[in-house]
Amino acid sequence: MIKLKDSIEVEAPPQKVFDWLLQRMKDKESYQAWHPDHVDILWIKGEPLQEGSILYAEEYLHGDLHKLKFRITKIVPNRVIEYRSLFPLSLLAA
Repeated sequence: MIKLKDSIEVEAPPQKVFDWLLQRMKDKESYQAWHPDHVDILWIKGEPLQEGSILYAEEYLHGDLHKLKFRITKIVPNRVIEYRSLFPLSLLAA
């Protein structure tokens, strides 16, 4: 199995970063303000960034519009956000 991992260092307190991310994931306008390739976001089950919640997102990747679904699998406030890709992306990426 191939495992991809990415990281970035941000010079800000974890609470500030977590709050910023939560704000960007709440609604379409905030999601679009985050990045110009973000098109839409919708929480189709549960509340934003809660374990078990399901997120639907549309964004452009390499010029193509992708429609993606993710399940939030673990939240440790101010520390960890883990998610899993759902079908059809789950066929290509865990």
